[in-house]
Amino acid sequence: QVQLVESGGGSVQAGGSLRLSCQASGFTACWYDMSWSWYRQAPGKEREFVAAIDAAGGTSYADSVKGRFTISQDRALKTVYLQMNSLKPEDTAMYFCKYSCSMYVYWGQGTQVTVSS
Repeated sequence: QVQLVESGGGSVQAGGSLRLSCQASGFTACWYDMSWSWYRQAPGKEREFVAAIDAAGGTSYADSVKGRFTISQDRALKTVYLQMNSLKPEDTAMYFCKYSCSMYVYWGQGTQVTVSS
């Protein structure tokens, strides 16, 4: 059974940094249409896209985090990271990682990020 476990969330002041990790277990290598993504959901709001990385290392970001967040992966460790710099109070949310392989999609349980002003 595929499991995704996020870690690295916490509370920081505005301008600070956090590094989120998401480690996967329970599956073999994906050879078609693989990607990792990070999403976030603030209280009372819909879940929104933050960043994504594909098997070739191509990345995409939401406009709100461009230049501040960096997504990366370690394929050997089956882990994806989200380096978050220059954090703002509006970045406060539960952050979720998503792993996609062809038609299969898996979500982690989330890790809370709180940024105070």
